[in-house]
Amino acid sequence: MRFRIYFLFVTVFFVTMNVLLWRSEFGTRGHLGTPVPADLVWEKVLTSPDNSFLEIRHHGVLLGRAHWSASIGEELATGMLMDDMPPEGMVKKPISYSLDFDGNVTIDTVSRLRFYCHLKLDSNQNWQDLSIKLSVKPFSWEIRSSAQARNVQIVIGDDEARNEHNFSFDDLQNPSKIARELGGPALPAALAAVGLPLPSAKPTSTSIGLKWEARNDRIKIANNLVRVYRLEARLFDRYKATLFVSPVGEILRLELPDEIVLTNDALMNL
Repeated sequence: MRFRIYFLFVTVFFVTMNVLLWRSEFGTRGHLGTPVPADLVWEKVLTSPDNSFLEIRHHGVLLGRAHWSASIGEELATGMLMDDMPPEGMVKKPISYSLDFDGNVTIDTVSRLRFYCHLKLDSNQNWQDLSIKLSVKPFSWEIRSSAQARNVQIVIGDDEARNEHNFSFDDLQNPSKIARELGGPALPAALAAVGLPLPSAKPTSTSIGLKWEARNDRIKIANNLVRVYRLEARLFDRYKATLFVSPVGEILRLELPDEIVLTNDALMNL
């Protein structure tokens, strides 16, 4: 009798645990389209142990490649010895996060655009420093911005000259003025002609961030449906970006306007 009770108890325990595991993987939390906190997904991206190597395509045509990596800044106690350092990959107290994104794309048969972007955030995911560099020989464009200094520096150069422009965050409230200083009085009209009019009213915020919405989703890898997070944001209420992230924070796919798609090499090889 005692053996039967014990056997029944063990059976119920394992059935219950399997049901709970199944629900955690396929149940309510993983239903297609279920909202999740965007900060939670970005935390996974910022602490992902894996770099992402991406293929860039435009309308299905291969244009180039990119590399995405994340790193964590750690606070170390004063006087800590090397023997006291935590094992590699383990962080005791994060004080900052860094994201690096670089690569190149083909413009024509002889020219390639090279790009590099570095973003530093504090422990609360608030941006601190941003730097962007674009280059097409012999030209280069650089943007550097600091949240603490509240300024933006734009450097435009080539093999013969280098022009530097400095703006405060207050200057950013007048986009037309900045456009005229960078490209002359005709630049605002030229942007409007190609469908990119500058806002006439002063923006209420100088934030460089986008409002991201996150949901559970699934994408097909080989013959299997794999659970992922889907992040979406809109720029100027017109252009949508969609980012697919693995459960551990690896970048799997990024969809940008005009059918620009960045896909992880791991998916392309399946």
